[in-house]
Amino acid sequence: MVHTMTNFLSSIGRFSLEDDEVIVNGLTTFERELFHRGTPFFGGSKPGMLDLMIWPWCERAEILKLFGNANLLKKDKYRRLLEWCRRMSEEPSVKKSFMESDIHIKYLQSYRAGRPDYDMILDSSEFPSFTERQVKDPLVHFKVDIGLPPRTIPRSKQLQERLEHFRRQHKNPEMERLARNQQLIVDLEKSNQEWLHTVGPQHIKQIAEHYGVFEHLFGDAYFLPQVPLQVLYTKEEVKYPVYYGNVLKPEDASQKPEVTYESEPQDLWTLVLTNPDGHFTDNDKEYVHWFVANIPGNAVEKGETVVEYMPPFPPKGTGYHRHIFILYKQNKKLDFSGYKKPGPCSSLPERTFSTYDFYRGLQDEITPAGLAFFQADWSMFVRKFFHNVLDVKEPVYEYDFPKPYIRRQEWFPLRKPFNLYMDKYRDPKQINKEFLVRKLKKVHPFKAPEPPAPYPNAQYFERTVPTWLKLEIRKSRLKEGRINEIE
Repeated sequence: MVHTMTNFLSSIGRFSLEDDEVIVNGLTTFERELFHRGTPFFGGSKPGMLDLMIWPWCERAEILKLFGNANLLKKDKYRRLLEWCRRMSEEPSVKKSFMESDIHIKYLQSYRAGRPDYDMILDSSEFPSFTERQVKDPLVHFKVDIGLPPRTIPRSKQLQERLEHFRRQHKNPEMERLARNQQLIVDLEKSNQEWLHTVGPQHIKQIAEHYGVFEHLFGDAYFLPQVPLQVLYTKEEVKYPVYYGNVLKPEDASQKPEVTYESEPQDLWTLVLTNPDGHFTDNDKEYVHWFVANIPGNAVEKGETVVEYMPPFPPKGTGYHRHIFILYKQNKKLDFSGYKKPGPCSSLPERTFSTYDFYRGLQDEITPAGLAFFQADWSMFVRKFFHNVLDVKEPVYEYDFPKPYIRRQEWFPLRKPFNLYMDKYRDPKQINKEFLVRKLKKVHPFKAPEPPAPYPNAQYFERTVPTWLKLEIRKSRLKEGRINEIE
């Protein structure tokens, strides 16, 4: 067995010679070995290490057959070996391991030029580009419009009316005089209404897609906000409107807002305010902040309150939370007793909500028609809300940033200030603690703090103070550097 294996491995090296007799002996050894193994490859059902070792020398035999002895690799004598060569030439893993000499030379030239062309050595089907990976099959990945049907006003008619209006205003001498004297007043409310009834719904849809509203609430569905939804918060006679992603503080939205929209008196509506970013235990769930159903016309105050209003409470360290108002149009009066929460409902688990499941269960009776949303982040109001309303401890989150790479410490770092160099390898919390202790030494509980020097760097340094310490003292006097984290 050892002798046979030795002959088999030594046959690989015989191809380095140009003697036809030696090459034939090597090919015969390979043919015999494939016969004894009874497998397509030397490694079994797939190419192994021996296959990759033998493959270059069998290619050499093909070259010698073309330019030398034509009796090499006869079909009747090396049937299994020729079949093995065919399989190896079609195997993708073999194509990755070996490349043609001219391709190899071109790749090395591009690599030495600093612009390596990996497409020469990588299979584009197995390693697609970023653009190719972004392409999605339209038969599988498509969006479904679940909103109201679009308005039937032809765009050509709208464009014609707009052009006629432009012509009339262009011929109006009074408007030209007011504009020249900078006395022309534009009615912004009228312009906003014109925008809402023309291209506004499409723009709102694009904004909502940018903020991931449809993706995180409805999955692969979307809708065009055909009904303009106006939400207005009031705090101490100050108005805080809700648009499409504007930022409000939680205390600004502490009270129930005023909601208005256009509607016929006989229509029924459902209004839901939900937060898809704030659930503590399930990332796929939401907290419902307000739920009013069976609203007659636009009289929200006459609707059935399913869930009482709760102000925003984004925890500290979690960034901005989206609070989304969605207006649904009902086909008939519906029973929402399954979603009904008694009283103010201060229990967060009971306010767990899923817009996707809610709409899926009632998709034949309700249709999303209006949209508005704002963003809110943490403030001191949230802490009081957790303590006084929810009666729980306030959760505080902190993001663990990845530690920056710092090369291994050297015994003798050259041209590097030793104090700054040593601080890189110390715990930042320990350094901040030293600054804090240094600050507290100057604080007296019954005395006012010492006034800062009018000219900090004009103070004299002792000759025995080293240079690095002088620099640290100057930075401390000028409030520069790390001292600002404590001061």
